[in-house]
Amino acid sequence: MKVILRSDVTNVGRQGEVKEVSPGFARNYLVPQNLAMEATSQNLKIWERERAKLEKQREEVINVAKEIASKMEATEFVAKVKIGENGKIFGSITASNVSKIFEEKGFKINKRDILLSENIKELGNCEINVRLHPEVVVKIKLSVISKKE
Repeated sequence: MKVILRSDVTNVGRQGEVKEVSPGFARNYLVPQNLAMEATSQNLKIWERERAKLEKQREEVINVAKEIASKMEATEFVAKVKIGENGKIFGSITASNVSKIFEEKGFKINKRDILLSENIKELGNCEINVRLHPEVVVKIKLSVISKKE
């Protein structure tokens, strides 16, 4: 079934593309979630009229994401963790923990948008990639320090 994507859909395509998807996926997920519409000649004409407005909204969203990215780069993020006798931390710092650290500083970031290759298990500084928008990924510096008891 051919559909016109109304917004970006992960692993399917970008907004405005005409894609061939399985009928069940289109009927049960894409259309009810308003992520796509069937690619008929009438819908293609409607889409062409909406395209300019949606492109303008998309640019505004990207600009907002870039502003947030610049604010996040300027902010210092610190994770205080308990350490053992040999200097290793108890457990590890996961994307969920990093999300809570960001929230304490006023940035609401979904843990799925924090791109950790593996959990943080050592003290020191590390860089974390955060996806604010599919086109905007920012590198954040996180300092992992010992919690003084």
